[in-house]
Amino acid sequence: MTAADFRRIALSLEDVEEYSHAGLPAFSVGGRKFASLASQAKGYGNLMLTLEQQAEFVEEAAELFLPIPGGFGKMGHTHIRLAAASEDVVMGALRTAWKLRVGKNANTSGKRRSSARSGRRMPLRGSHDLVETIKTCTVT
Repeated sequence: MTAADFRRIALSLEDVEEYSHAGLPAFSVGGRKFASLASQAKGYGNLMLTLEQQAEFVEEAAELFLPIPGGFGKMGHTHIRLAAASEDVVMGALRTAWKLRVGKNANTSGKRRSSARSGRRMPLRGSHDLVETIKTCTVT
């Protein structure tokens, strides 16, 4: 997969918009980011996951997923190695991040932004499908 493939797949998801974040491509739904190509020069796409999802992805496919170094990785932000991933895996990973963002948007609509950061965690949604996809896909 390439950065162009990542972009195409991200934009195929419902209500996704591409915008520039610090001069680099990012993808949002409902005005909130769920993925980016901020690390495309290093061969990565970036996903905004829960810590639980991140741990599950890394455990199941360490050759594809790794936490972004530093504080962002400690919040669930995760690299996906584009050249090693199949289209099904990229689609599943992006869909997982997208579903998480859509769920968070629904839970915070009508609330003040500060309440969205109250420490409540979203239940895992969609990651099990990706893990199954990862298990059945051949890494190229």
